[in-house]
Amino acid sequence: MNDPLRLFFALPCPADQAQAIGRWRDEQGLDGRAVPLANLHLTLAFLGAQPADALAEIARLGESIHAEAFELRLDRLISLGKGFTCLAPEQPPRALGDLVALLRAGLAERGLPVDDRPFLPHLTLMRQAGERRHATPPTFAWPVESFALYVSEQEEGGVRYRPLRHWPLRRSTAAAAS
Repeated sequence: MNDPLRLFFALPCPADQAQAIGRWRDEQGLDGRAVPLANLHLTLAFLGAQPADALAEIARLGESIHAEAFELRLDRLISLGKGFTCLAPEQPPRALGDLVALLRAGLAERGLPVDDRPFLPHLTLMRQAGERRHATPPTFAWPVESFALYVSEQEEGGVRYRPLRHWPLRRSTAAAAS
């Protein structure tokens, strides 16, 4: 069976941060449909529908990435597109941009789809949001030490994002020394 899989590379949101983000989101009374806490992530590269037999090559791409670990700080609330309310970093870490550039280059080398729009890091909180609330979030921060390949699966209650593989990011020598 070679049914297409909807795939994307992303940074997982740690469970403790997802809980904190969910509590804050609920306190704000944001408009729209809340993204389930288990689905919170920051997309690095969206691959769209890919044949299942391409999975091994896509996993090799993940394995080939050698990028630095970093701290992610989500500290502002933004609206994107038609009805998305998201958390985003005021100052995206350089290592995040480097990771995305490596993934995009690897996708292009393999003839896989590459989004040519500028990368805008964000974690989606709400979908189908009408009005935008003006709220200043606390800073949600965590050390990013890995990235993952996810599959988007349609289930009875909605969509579920399931990680297929994780790859570590390397600690910088400066971070390891401290």
